[in-house]
Amino acid sequence: QVLLVESGGGLVQAGGSLRLSCAASGLNFSRYVMGWFRQAPGKDREFVAALSWSGSAQYYADSVKGRFTVSRDNAKSTVYLQMNILKPDDTAVYLCAATSTWGGRAARDFGSWGQGTQVTVSS
Repeated sequence: QVLLVESGGGLVQAGGSLRLSCAASGLNFSRYVMGWFRQAPGKDREFVAALSWSGSAQYYADSVKGRFTVSRDNAKSTVYLQMNILKPDDTAVYLCAATSTWGGRAARDFGSWGQGTQVTVSS
């Protein structure tokens, strides 16, 4: 059974930073593309970033490019999302997800999901 557990969310002022973590178990972690999505109240789940199996390649949503960085530690089966220069519009529940295929940006492209961690950015 695949289990993804996010942590690191919280309340931060605009312009601040947070680092999210997602610990994975029940899968061969290094064989999965890992992604981050977010969902604000009343809105659809939105792609944020994804990272290749080795971590050498990444792609981001335009809204976070240059501010967020995704990385992974395959030895720890953990993926991270470093979020800098946070804005109130970044407020959402952040979820990590896993897929065996590269390049997807839709939620349906990812088969395993965590429960999410809340990020709130105050103005």
